[in-house]
Amino acid sequence: MNMTVHAKERSQQRGIEPMALHLLQQYGKELHDHRGARVMYFDTSSWKEMQRSEGKRAIRNLSEMLGIYAVFALEDDRVITVGHNFKRKKTFH
Repeated sequence: MNMTVHAKERSQQRGIEPMALHLLQQYGKELHDHRGARVMYFDTSSWKEMQRSEGKRAIRNLSEMLGIYAVFALEDDRVITVGHNFKRKKTFH
C-alpha cells in the first residue's frame, strides 16, 4: 500500500496496523469528498460482510478497527492520512 510520510506517521502514532488498512480498503465503505480524495471507513454492513468473508474468529481481536478511517488521494490512490472514530456527520457536496 502506497502511503504518504504523513499517513505512515499517523498510522504509527494511532496504532493502526497495515492489516487493518488492507481490510479497510477491501471491505470498507467509500465517500468522495469532491476535493480530490476519498474516505474509506467501516460501517455495520461492511463489518458484517468482512465477518462473513474472513470469519468471525479471524477478526475477533480486530474489533477496535470498526472506528478507523483512511483518506486516499484520487489521483494516485496513496493513503493521505488515517485515524479513529470516523463519524459520518456531514455529507460532502
